[in-house]
Amino acid sequence: MKRIILYIFCLSLLASGCKSSKKGGETYVPPAPTSRANFHFVKSKTLSDILDRAEKEKKPVFVDFYTTWCTPCKMMDRDVFTDSALAQYYNENFISYKVDCEKGNGQNLAAIYNVSNYPTLVYLDHKGTILVSHGSAAYPSKMMELGKSAVNTYRSKFP
Repeated sequence: MKRIILYIFCLSLLASGCKSSKKGGETYVPPAPTSRANFHFVKSKTLSDILDRAEKEKKPVFVDFYTTWCTPCKMMDRDVFTDSALAQYYNENFISYKVDCEKGNGQNLAAIYNVSNYPTLVYLDHKGTILVSHGSAAYPSKMMELGKSAVNTYRSKFP
C-alpha cells in the first residue's frame, strides 16, 4: 500500500511540474556525461546561434527550459536525458539546447515562449516558431512521442 501511495505521489509531482518562483538555496549542475548515452546539448549564449545551426543542418530544435531548484527537471537530467534509445533519436534528429530560466538570456527566452512551468519542453523550427510544446516533465515514451510529432511537423513545413 505504501508503494502505491509513493507511486501516485511521484506521478502527481511529475505531472504538475514546478511552478514556484522561489529560488532554492542549493546550486544545481546537470550531471556530467557518464558511460551511458546522453543527449548532446549544444552550448550557446543565444538562441539565434542555435537556430542558425538548425537551419544549416536542416533539423528542428529541442529546448529544455529548466530551473536549478526544480525536482522534475533534475529527474529528467538523471533518468530521461540518459536514456540511450532516446538520446540516439534526439541526437540524430534535433539540435538540443538547455535554457536556465533564471539566468542570463534564459529569463527573456522563458518570457518569449510563455514558460511558467518547469520543465517546459519546446520544439522549434529554424525560424524559432513552436512546433510542439509540453509544459511538464516527460518520461522516455512521452519524449519519443513529442519528438516524433515535432519531426513530422517540421518535415511537413520544410520538406
